[in-house]
Amino acid sequence: MNFEQLAKKYKTPLYVYNLDNMSQRYEELKEAFKGRKSILAYAVKANSNLSVVKHFGDLGSGADCVSIGEVRRALLAGIPHYKVIFSGVGKSDDEIHEAILSDILYINVESEAELLRVEQIAKELGKISRISVRVNPNIDPKTHPYISTGLHDNKFGVDINSAKRMYILAKNSASLDPVGIHFHIGSQLTHLEPIYESAVIVADMVRSLEAIDIELKFFDIGGGLGVTYDAEVTIKPYDYAQAILGAIKGLDLTIICEPGRFLTANAGYFLTKVLYEKQNGDKKFVVVDGAMNDLLRPSLYNAYHKIEALVDDKSKTKVVDIVGPVCESGDFFAKNYELPEVKRNDLLVIHSAGAYGFGMGSNYNTRGRSAEVAVKGGEDRLIRKREEFEDIIALEKDFI
Repeated sequence: MNFEQLAKKYKTPLYVYNLDNMSQRYEELKEAFKGRKSILAYAVKANSNLSVVKHFGDLGSGADCVSIGEVRRALLAGIPHYKVIFSGVGKSDDEIHEAILSDILYINVESEAELLRVEQIAKELGKISRISVRVNPNIDPKTHPYISTGLHDNKFGVDINSAKRMYILAKNSASLDPVGIHFHIGSQLTHLEPIYESAVIVADMVRSLEAIDIELKFFDIGGGLGVTYDAEVTIKPYDYAQAILGAIKGLDLTIICEPGRFLTANAGYFLTKVLYEKQNGDKKFVVVDGAMNDLLRPSLYNAYHKIEALVDDKSKTKVVDIVGPVCESGDFFAKNYELPEVKRNDLLVIHSAGAYGFGMGSNYNTRGRSAEVAVKGGEDRLIRKREEFEDIIALEKDFI
């Protein structure tokens, strides 16, 4: 891809997504589960642009959604309702109501209290709601604590004993149909052992449920496969699939996998231009036109992204902080980063920005969010226009 041409055509800051790369990653993971009943349900939260969601739908993907807004996005993008899953800790009554009427594959239930609300709402609607219970296996995923989800310290899911009670309740309910079991221990996972250990625990629970005549159809392993941002050694899809298949040996279940970051992270780039250089004492700064409201991960997680300066002479370098215009000390893309000599209007490419980039953006400091561009087969097209001031104030201006 010619980033300089794209920046000239669409301006900066700018997100660029390589859809061909996304397709390759999807097919790689699908191939790993070949020969076993499986559904890949794209985790919409990773990158919720409608064109991206539709792209995966065209490849045969389902959708893992964590809000009713994401459910609507998935359906609008053409994902079949019978491949849509609704997860998330805090579903409102309105969201549950709409999900049941949308006849999606199932609702992932995360607490006994939520299960009772789903049952009551389904009863009021005269419907039977398909459900899955999210089990928290209490396994350390060995990832950043902010994206760990499988420990009892985390807000997600229920313990084994609570889950068993919930399945028995659902089995005996005229308004609930327990069809699946779900676990997801965290994001950016680079160690296979915790995934396998969790799968074994959850598979053993499926066997114990079968013993009391509760027959499940879906074994939902979540997502979380890590990608390379810097020098991480990641899990190979084949090894991942074999670990899961080994854990559920003897069980007749359809595997559901919910990849997000794995499919999109390294297919995305964030383009930003240099505005100024400045120096405070011994500290050198490169100020760019992108900011934390565009790409939050470095500020939120202290996440590393490779940053490439598109300059001809890369022989001379200096250590700098790469920062944006937002009025926060936490507004940075990198600290103490070795960068070639740059000048005003030079282009920086921030790599691995296709997941949890635009979607975590905001209008902080009344900054319009970036445009998004997709590239497929060498052709580029705008898939979200740049926000203007009028877009930002559209829901406010009638009330002053």
